[in-house]
Amino acid sequence: MKILIIDEMHESITPMLENLGHSVTYTPAITRAEILERVSQFEGLIIRSKTPMDQELLSLATKLKFIARAGAGLDQIDLEYLENRDIKLFHAAKGNRDSVAEHALGMMLALFNQLKKADSEVRNGIWDREGNRGVELKGKTVGILGFGNMGKAFAKRLQGFGVKIVAYDKYKKGFGSKGIEEVSWDELKSKADILSIHVPLTAETRNLLTFEELASFKNSIWLINTARGEVISFDTLNKALDRGILNGAALDVLENEKVKRFTEKQKDEFEQLATKANVLFSPHVAGWTFESYEKINKVLVENIKKSFN
Repeated sequence: MKILIIDEMHESITPMLENLGHSVTYTPAITRAEILERVSQFEGLIIRSKTPMDQELLSLATKLKFIARAGAGLDQIDLEYLENRDIKLFHAAKGNRDSVAEHALGMMLALFNQLKKADSEVRNGIWDREGNRGVELKGKTVGILGFGNMGKAFAKRLQGFGVKIVAYDKYKKGFGSKGIEEVSWDELKSKADILSIHVPLTAETRNLLTFEELASFKNSIWLINTARGEVISFDTLNKALDRGILNGAALDVLENEKVKRFTEKQKDEFEQLATKANVLFSPHVAGWTFESYEKINKVLVENIKKSFN
């Protein structure tokens, strides 16, 4: 097949596909306008997040047999249109689940132990032990929202920390096991000290965690979000932190990640959030390690091989 790659990928992707007999056009600098002009020539598309796979683009892809997304999220892809056209869709959640799990754990431990604040103070000659006293993870109840590849991998990393793990997934049943209690959403809210989000972005999950939803938790919680920022707004985070509903938040993702294009309201709300010592940020890199960069290729190529070779 002729395969067009429109985003930057680990260099192993081209030889892996060519070894299967495919013809690869690797154009990470291609624009959307150029994609629209050329997409009719290709049977396969490999993408990250450059441009939406919407009906405008897909209707021109008359030979298309598959889209391979180098990542987990599918929110920029018209899934219904793909299904109607019988175009296969592959994604690489298994390729970056380990990196997401480790990053979530790392952010949680950094938040609990005030590592950002402590490091900054020591660099500036401040030796404040009491002001940087930490909180132990052991003995806490960790609630996992969404128990797919990412949620499972995160639960696995928690096994040695002496925590209780409760997990809720609206679309999965029977996944509980030794050390992981499958619960309802209401049960999770009644038990959790920590909430780690591992759900995709859909119409159902957008703004899922409203202020009222967070206020209905029995305990004040720590929030870890390595999934999608649109699940919870800046405004909700600020209100919940200011009122003690959230003890702190570790955020790898934001409501709007185009920071230069914030609305005035988003800019004000983000500035408020950024002043809080109990908030930790990273730039959507939880799934973006040196290892996952290559593993994603292996997962995608294996899926293509199983379906077409």
